[in-house]
Amino acid sequence: MLAIPDVISSTPAVMSGVPVFKGTRVPVQSLFDHLELGISVDDFLDDFPSVSKEQVLATLKIAERLLTASNLNAIYEAVA
Repeated sequence: MLAIPDVISSTPAVMSGVPVFKGTRVPVQSLFDHLELGISVDDFLDDFPSVSKEQVLATLKIAERLLTASNLNAIYEAVA
């Protein structure tokens, strides 16, 4: 399983620090925007060929781990 730093980067020099897929200028948010609109992962990958399927699947797995963690309430409180 890839860790967050292996998949996502956030530095002020790239997209003003917006989290992007590592090695690209593609914001991670664009994946979730596509999925929210009902656009498939394959179509997302067609739209952003610099992002690999492995990166997308790892990002979704990371999101799953974060959102289903036993300390989810603490995460919600921290961002509220």
